[in-house]
Amino acid sequence: MDIIENQTETKKLLAHLYNDISIDLFGGGTTLLKVSFLESESLITMQARHKKAPRSNALEEAAPELKQQVDFRLSQLYKQRMKQRLEEDFHWEIESLFRDYDGPTQTAFTNIKLR
Repeated sequence: MDIIENQTETKKLLAHLYNDISIDLFGGGTTLLKVSFLESESLITMQARHKKAPRSNALEEAAPELKQQVDFRLSQLYKQRMKQRLEEDFHWEIESLFRDYDGPTQTAFTNIKLR
């Protein structure tokens, strides 16, 4: 299945979408963002390095368990918004969307499986 007609343009659009959602939820964009496609599997992977927010540092020092809970909940919100925007903006049918975030390295991976 040919999921992406113009990969270069789609990568740019996905990067903008990712940063828009990141700015809205986390207060900032990314310092590194790589988008890749595995066409044979209808899979899109986004690898991002986020900027650490000062409030995140403060929360990590004062209440590390709470910061972990906040990070988890923000990842859940991110997935909901990303899925909604992909379906609305690209008219893609999303089979699954996974996101994992590593707080110490500020790295996030997002995998999107299309139907």
